[in-house]
Amino acid sequence: MNLNQITIPSLDVEKAMAFYKILGLKLIVDACPKYVRFECPDGDSTFSIHKVDILPKGNGISIYFEDEHLDDLVPKLQQQGIVFSQLPEDKAWLWREAHLNDLDGNHIIIYHAGKNRKTPPWRIN
Repeated sequence: MNLNQITIPSLDVEKAMAFYKILGLKLIVDACPKYVRFECPDGDSTFSIHKVDILPKGNGISIYFEDEHLDDLVPKLQQQGIVFSQLPEDKAWLWREAHLNDLDGNHIIIYHAGKNRKTPPWRIN
């Protein structure tokens, strides 16, 4: 099994589309104002946004995008107006992460884990 796509809700798909383009995703389906879909710059997965009238309540989802040049990417995104709630930081689980929220409050983690993403020292066989 392979993860194909994640779809998130948005109150304003057009604004969300612009935000995710800044992050580097490539728009491949434009059915604004109801729906858009992107290709991720690396790998085969896609990411889409659909219009909702009310956002879900509670903690919601966390969206992870991996970039091996995290420390170079974050300042470039900041120069384009992206605000981070946490700048790149090494975590106890051996990932380096930066945190932010999109315009609808969805939690985004841009990270680099390298081999530790799938084969951390504590991986079970």
